Amino acid sequence: MSMYTNPFRSFPDLEHVVPYSYDTLRDEEEQAEAPSGGRRRPMKVLLSTLLSGILLLALVMVLTGGQRSEEEVVEVVEGNHHPSFPSSKPSRAIEPEWVSRGVSEGVSEKAFRPYSEKGDSYPWTNLMLSWQRTAYHFQPEKNWMNDPNGPLFYKGWYHLFYQYNPDSAVWGNITWGHAVSKDLIHWLYLPLAMVPDHWYDINGVWTGSATLLPDGSVVILYTGSTDEKVQVQNLAHPADPSDPLLLHWIKYPGNPVMVPPPGIGTLDFRDPTTAWLTPDGNWRLTLGSKVNETGISLVYQTTNFTSYELLDGVLHAVPGTGMWECVDFYPVSTTEEIGLNTSAFGPGVKHVLKASLDDSKKDYYALGTYYVENDTWIPDNPVADVGIGIRYDYGKYYASKTFYDQHKQRRVLFGWIGETDNEAEDIKKGWASVQSIPRVVLFDQKTGSNLVQWPVEEVESLRLTSTEFDKVVVGAGSVVPLDVGTATQLDITAEFEIDSETLEGTIEADIGYNCTTSGGAAGRGTLGPFGLLVLAEDSLAEQTPVYFYIAKDTDGDYRTFFCADESRSSLANDVVKYVYGSYVPVLEGEKLIMRLLVDHSIVESFAQGGRTVVTSRVYPTQAIYGAARVFLFNNATAANVTASLKIWQMNSAFIRPYFNDHHI
Repeated sequence: MSMYTNPFRSFPDLEHVVPYSYDTLRDEEEQAEAPSGGRRRPMKVLLSTLLSGILLLALVMVLTGGQRSEEEVVEVVEGNHHPSFPSSKPSRAIEPEWVSRGVSEGVSEKAFRPYSEKGDSYPWTNLMLSWQRTAYHFQPEKNWMNDPNGPLFYKGWYHLFYQYNPDSAVWGNITWGHAVSKDLIHWLYLPLAMVPDHWYDINGVWTGSATLLPDGSVVILYTGSTDEKVQVQNLAHPADPSDPLLLHWIKYPGNPVMVPPPGIGTLDFRDPTTAWLTPDGNWRLTLGSKVNETGISLVYQTTNFTSYELLDGVLHAVPGTGMWECVDFYPVSTTEEIGLNTSAFGPGVKHVLKASLDDSKKDYYALGTYYVENDTWIPDNPVADVGIGIRYDYGKYYASKTFYDQHKQRRVLFGWIGETDNEAEDIKKGWASVQSIPRVVLFDQKTGSNLVQWPVEEVESLRLTSTEFDKVVVGAGSVVPLDVGTATQLDITAEFEIDSETLEGTIEADIGYNCTTSGGAAGRGTLGPFGLLVLAEDSLAEQTPVYFYIAKDTDGDYRTFFCADESRSSLANDVVKYVYGSYVPVLEGEKLIMRLLVDHSIVESFAQGGRTVVTSRVYPTQAIYGAARVFLFNNATAANVTASLKIWQMNSAFIRPYFNDHHI
């Protein structure tokens, strides 16, 4: 492997950023031995040349036409309703007035309280609110949840830890909730794993990761918020390693094991990754931070997980992306459709670097090469770097985390699906947020430029009866109802073919199309939009369209978009309704395919085998229970489409507390 000289080898001098000091480490554990890594030499080389590297990369981005991805989320306010495709009012931002949750504590915003133009909330009924609870997505029995933490497979059980407030349906008092499953779908609730009870985490047991060591033991690193609201990294391990449920955890008496180094803000140092083992016998891990507005990932090494050395430089940095949260770093195979252990590298391997951007609340990833010789990572395509290129999911999806499932040799991805309703309604219903269906992540060998994500195969165990529709012709400007019975828990696979004569005869079609700025599903173009309406009621006053749109330039080149439109998903005036979406690669000879997982107030949509994914968070008031319907639609002005579908009713996962005599 060749060496690569990364320009981002040190930090600019940031004298205005107050570094963390050991003078603040105090209380009943003050006498515990401080980890040697905490007293590492000052980062003298980290104060000289990173700024010039940042400027260099910024210049490269300008010269290469660096631009953000096609989509930019546009908020769509309530429009006039019509039996088929009502037009929306012009988009405008709504600036809600709320009491912030999280930011003053040193994490991303955790409050979301939209309000109506009239200043009053929608008259939600208990029936409407009860319907929103999902049937087969993981969510706690009650209260607030956010980031997935430390997923792993251990002694026959899948474990999911998660950020949790045991006292309320709003963010605060963050602990680690805990659940286990035999199949990643049927979860069992366990007692809380870790609570804020020491000076180094008294203001929150925040996001972290689990590392499975070669001898089969487990260590967890997590961010704690101290009694002075300083972000530090802490170590924990199972009290009883022989317990497959990992019910009890012991926090290391020498915590914290990592503290913000000089030049890093006390609120800008969080979310350690799963560690990976390098050929020199040392373990490495990375965590998120920023320098001014440049997002960075710091690299630490350890041999024993109790003492750490901060390595010079950074794993990677991208100007203008702000604070990086929930960084994830892992290998993918370019030759086989299997997952790789986090410590894998070498020929046939690329590395994925992902960051959750605090400023935008979006998860971006990029493919690249990890140079183990100097612990740097370089993107394959600088124009599609972390934070300016590809997203895991173009909908409501954040703080994601992968783990290597050694049981089935796969890389599995979890993501947090937050709320976009009025927080007062969350308090009424007693819960907030769900986790996505776990997804298998693979390198897309066909395109060579992106990942593909697909629901874990175990979700198919929930499939009940199915209905098939073969080669249904959907004329331009028409809507076709699909009789599938109750339509609130579905797994839908659909394949679309557009009229070839019209497609070939079209000289140019909407070459400037953008999902979020081109009228949503109500907009009409020569070659789209067309797709499905889910969570719709008979009059279509409420509907959630998921659809394709084909743009064509004068050279005959096609560009396909995959979109989801929430603008008419609810009659409520106090929920936010987005139009989401992005470009999806479609190769020559491929049909347009989508898969939708509908689960009450969640719709997860996958295009072209998972090259582009969109998660919708919707709050219907009428299209609920037996009133929910599914329709095919084609809002193109000229082209007919032919659709073939298979639609399964989905069972509940019956997520419930664990009992000793329980068997799955």
